[in-house]
Amino acid sequence: VQLVESGGGLVQPGGSLTLSCAASGFIFNISAMSWARQAPGKGLEWISRIYRNGSTYYADSVKGRFTISRDNAKNTVYLQMNSLKPEDTAVYYCARRRANPLGYYWGQGTQVTVSS
Repeated sequence: VQLVESGGGLVQPGGSLTLSCAASGFIFNISAMSWARQAPGKGLEWISRIYRNGSTYYADSVKGRFTISRDNAKNTVYLQMNSLKPEDTAVYYCARRRANPLGYYWGQGTQVTVSS
């Protein structure tokens, strides 16, 4: 399993970014995919998930501003982030659940910095 995030960077408050996560090594179109983030000095926060049927979950902290989507033909999951705030500054990770041992596969992360 390999997950490779891209698209992070420096953006001003109110700006937008789109993160991508290219997946390989498993059957992507039947897998739920998640995004999580870790801000400096804070714990991991699950922020969004998209299921095989396209249904989605968002944490309250990003609801209405972030949109998760997937392209099964490209084995890629996206996170469109709008109206970014300084408190969105974090390393963003793509993840897929792992059954044995129970846990998650993680990408290497991509840094998002929201600052003027």
